[in-house]
Amino acid sequence: MPDSSPTAQRYLAPAQVAELLSIEVDEVIELVYQGRLRGSQLGSPARWRIEEPSLSEYLAEQSEEARRMALWRQANEASFPEVWGTSHSQGM
Repeated sequence: MPDSSPTAQRYLAPAQVAELLSIEVDEVIELVYQGRLRGSQLGSPARWRIEEPSLSEYLAEQSEEARRMALWRQANEASFPEVWGTSHSQGM
């Protein structure tokens, strides 16, 4: 009979998250304090643990931000006068 209970929440150590993101452990903890990652101090002695789904959400946000910045840069480059073949400074 299949288990109908929700899957157990998985937590990652800050060092694991730091390795995945190629950043320092202190930066991971700072992301938790900023609310960009969800984490808790668990166990005895208490140690930080990061909710795995929040890491996926953070990566999706970072990907979307990078996509938007790329589109913004493309739009700015396309608005240069030399692209359009006109210049307002001619004849002044």
